[in-house]
Amino acid sequence: MTSIASIPRKLPLLLVTEDVLLPGSSIRVSVTSSANIAMVKSRLLSKSSLSSSIIGVLPKEPGQFDSDDVGALHNIGTAALVVQVTGTNWPRPSFTLLVTGLCRFRLDKLVMEVPYPVGVVTQLDKLSIDDDDDENPEFAALVENFRSESTKLLDMLDVSSPVVARLKKMLNSIPHTMLADLVASLTKASFTEKLEILDAIDLMERFKKALPLLVRQVKMLEVIRKGTSLENNSGRRIIVPFRMNIGDTTKGSKRVDDEGDTNSDTNDLLELQTKLKEAKLPPQAKKVAVKDLQRLKRMGPFSPEHGVIRSWLELISELPWARASQETLDIHKARKDLDADHYAMDKLKRRVLEYLAVRQLKNTLRGPILCFVGPPGVGKTSVGRSIANTLGREFYRISLGGICNQSDIRGHRRTYIGSMPGRIIQGLKVVGVNNPVFLLDEIDKMGSGMHGDPASALLEVLDPEQNCTFVDHYLNVPFDLSQVMFIATANTTKSIPAPLLDRMEIIHVPGYTQEEKMQIAERHLLPKQLREHGLDSTHMQLPQDSLKTLIAQYTREAGVRTLERKLGALCRAVAVRVAEMKLKKPSEANIESISDEALTDVRSGEVADGRVDAASCAIPPQLPILLDEAALEDILGPPIYDSDDIWSRLGVPGVAVGLAWTQTGGHVMMVEASKMEGDGEIVLTGQLGNIMQESAHLALNWVRTAAREYGLKLDGEMMSHTDIHIHFPAGAVGKDGPSAGVTIATALVSLFSGRPVASDVAMTGEITLRGIVLPVGGIKEKVLAAHRAGLRRVILPKKCEKDLVDIPESIKKDLFFIPVTHVDEVLQAAFEGGFHANVELDQVSGALGSKL
Repeated sequence: MTSIASIPRKLPLLLVTEDVLLPGSSIRVSVTSSANIAMVKSRLLSKSSLSSSIIGVLPKEPGQFDSDDVGALHNIGTAALVVQVTGTNWPRPSFTLLVTGLCRFRLDKLVMEVPYPVGVVTQLDKLSIDDDDDENPEFAALVENFRSESTKLLDMLDVSSPVVARLKKMLNSIPHTMLADLVASLTKASFTEKLEILDAIDLMERFKKALPLLVRQVKMLEVIRKGTSLENNSGRRIIVPFRMNIGDTTKGSKRVDDEGDTNSDTNDLLELQTKLKEAKLPPQAKKVAVKDLQRLKRMGPFSPEHGVIRSWLELISELPWARASQETLDIHKARKDLDADHYAMDKLKRRVLEYLAVRQLKNTLRGPILCFVGPPGVGKTSVGRSIANTLGREFYRISLGGICNQSDIRGHRRTYIGSMPGRIIQGLKVVGVNNPVFLLDEIDKMGSGMHGDPASALLEVLDPEQNCTFVDHYLNVPFDLSQVMFIATANTTKSIPAPLLDRMEIIHVPGYTQEEKMQIAERHLLPKQLREHGLDSTHMQLPQDSLKTLIAQYTREAGVRTLERKLGALCRAVAVRVAEMKLKKPSEANIESISDEALTDVRSGEVADGRVDAASCAIPPQLPILLDEAALEDILGPPIYDSDDIWSRLGVPGVAVGLAWTQTGGHVMMVEASKMEGDGEIVLTGQLGNIMQESAHLALNWVRTAAREYGLKLDGEMMSHTDIHIHFPAGAVGKDGPSAGVTIATALVSLFSGRPVASDVAMTGEITLRGIVLPVGGIKEKVLAAHRAGLRRVILPKKCEKDLVDIPESIKKDLFFIPVTHVDEVLQAAFEGGFHANVELDQVSGALGSKL
């Protein structure tokens, strides 16, 4: 007797691509389409009966995987039992089904397409419990041959796998109606080959189609044991895996190769092994990589660790362990390239040439670790790229501004989901060489949080004695960073931790002088803006007088970013005029300036239908357009910075000019002092920090101490009824630092003596209670600020004279420097005609001293 079971007449259909489920086998199917998700929710999750867990798995026709047309469905599918359903909502809703094939069916028609397809099917295979023997001798010999080849296949597989052991025991008892499908699902076959087996309704035809696949698999495994490759009939070289895990396929490994390439997964593993050999790994990394590669070969694709190990091995194979770029060690060419790319920056260029010179003498020199410190816009980042081009190295920029996680530097450990290497290792993978130029941009703007301190993680990276064995948490093997040239950029060193600062060679990049800005604008900025706006020298010309006005009255910065933006605004205005005129480049053109009337409509934006009214111009300008000072004001508006502003506030008792250093360069700082009747209080305004407030109290106390010496009427009775107010303008800007001590003291002496400070003098320096002037920093930036403001004399501490070496000679010619050691010297230089001490008091003091 034969017991026959049947499937339901109507089945919900699960549409799959690039995969074929054969009766008797199991696969995992990823459900991501809306139709399949609707079927899972409606049919499988909402019902619990056995019949509701039977679905139809229907493949699509080859070449029509992306088509939603009903005609793209294959007409023969497999009825399957859903064994397991797992789902997730991140990053998007999806399910994974473990299904086991039962029998074949033919799709007669679709009775429902929305929200998921349901079809009327006809069962093609018999689900029999007992199998009748087939009396056909030819068929019996075919089955026997098939079982023999299946035994060979199982003997070659890993017997430690429980699936292999169980299958070897059951092989002789498996009914021949299920044998061909089961064994064919274990072989490496293309989508088309498995589809042919699915279409083989006749049992003998099915065995005839499955037997060549089985024989091919056995021969491939035999070749693996010998460590050779096999030539197939077409002469194509077939690469086979070193070991096959039967559990991969019985658990539903969803890997289907294209026709003609039935072993792409195998090829990937061998290619990965080849890349590891070519990478020339150091012994420690090679040992770990070989061990993980063997684990990967024994592991199924659906194992949780498969993707992690494979990603790690791919990273290991792609890192430049022994690949280096050829350096250019021509000092003369390097000097020429640096001068062509950047104007000034002599100290920085000299350091690069020193490195090149030593590299010529010694090839094993470790890469330097430099830190360019300077205000924004002076070219710290761009000069790093120029250095890489000069040296012939690859360049990679890492922005450190705002990061507060040490994993950005050291990477994540592989145990975490979504782990990845740090930015250092990622950069090396991108550039592909082990001696690039790494630019660590904005190193002073890193933070720290609950995930660690990235500045501490950089200690190993930027230490020449340690970075030769840098260990990234994700990589977990040492990598040599000693050949990498690290260049860090910062606006200030105050926010950089001292241990990290100690590991870097600090090179200060000061702001540009007006003459340097002129040269930079003429050589680099203006030609660049002309190119970006589709113009050239035949369209626009900017005389030196106009450029000087632009720099002095429309920009006041240490760098050149604002200057570049202003030049861009001029180019846009000229582009509007050129487009309106619709003229080509004339062979001979008269140079005329743009009158106020000609560019008023450009600045005001009064256009009609997107075009400037040329009729509003009394005299249309000819090409090239010459931008004079009137044109600058017409396009950019009134001057932003007026040099007369400082002079209008001077000449009044109680006002002095100080010099301050900021992250954006040097600035001129006014100090105003006034007195009024009150209770003897001192009022400080201007958003002052603690240090500056202490300097104000210190200066006032020194003035009260030296009042009799300088003939100032500051007795106790007067001070107890007088309030003193010291104000620093630009109250919205925070101010702090000790260098305003001499300025405050001078302003107070001017206030109480009623004598104004000289209008052409600026000063800087810290004072003590005894009136000694102490040195301060940022001298070059402060001197440049005084020069930009049009001041002629600068009072500075005598111990700061050594810092004047860095100031260009063109600036020194325009300024007169007065080095001082005591506040008395400051007062003698700050007031017209000097500030003489009270002679009578000096004589009395001398007489008393002689009598004593």
